[in-house]
Amino acid sequence: MDAGAVSDYPLLLEGKVRQVREVDDARLLIVATDRISAYDWIMPTPIPGKGAILTALSAFWFARTRDIVPNHLIELVGDRAMLVTRLRMLPVECVARGYLAGSGWADYQATGAVCGHPLPPGLRLGDRLPEPIFTPATKATEGHDENISRARAAELTGEGLLAEAERITLELYRRASERCAAAGIILADTKFELGVDAGGRLVLGDEALTPDSSRFWPADRWEPGTSPPSFDKQYLRDWLDRIGWDHASPPPELPAEVVEGTRARYIEAHQRITEVVG
Repeated sequence: MDAGAVSDYPLLLEGKVRQVREVDDARLLIVATDRISAYDWIMPTPIPGKGAILTALSAFWFARTRDIVPNHLIELVGDRAMLVTRLRMLPVECVARGYLAGSGWADYQATGAVCGHPLPPGLRLGDRLPEPIFTPATKATEGHDENISRARAAELTGEGLLAEAERITLELYRRASERCAAAGIILADTKFELGVDAGGRLVLGDEALTPDSSRFWPADRWEPGTSPPSFDKQYLRDWLDRIGWDHASPPPELPAEVVEGTRARYIEAHQRITEVVG
């Protein structure tokens, strides 16, 4: 497929970062833009090259996890588009957590558990969990995704399908965690999108193990009790918080140093993960 023809295909969905275009009844084009979102807002300033990094890193992981689960990638189209198999997506996001952070930390503080998983008392922000856990979430068309219990997720998907999705999610997390560890990166948590193909198989879709869908921490700066710096958009969120943006009004233009700082973190994550031997 010619990369120059991407815009000729009808636009089905315009997400915060991606466009989904229809090729035919069996195939879609997913185009990763350079947009970046934070706190459910699309920033007015793009991050140059971000879409290409997300596409390349997803393709890297798709190639290295297809023995765990088939994926939707048919071929890359240019540097930021993927021709993919059309799937019937599950109505839940499949999240794996190995460390206590983000909404998992908030859940733990409130209940002593994360998505119904009881955890030992006294854990700190950033602590490693006794073992990785599967924590599904709803897919919000607006606002935040919401963590839900496994029982609620099973009501949405069916128990058999959810059990297989849980197995796949945790296997993917373990495989990726090993690769990241070899690159000096902690994969604190990540989310996957799974769907069912025409043959009834569960298939990995959307993106995989990118800075947009994962929490990557430099292993040499991890210190339980603190929120480590990360190779993702946490750097952008921290800047927005420092300047006092209220999360409710349109966000400000990003200064050049924030654009470059964000871009540098995405590039470093890609380079560390793809260049490590193994």
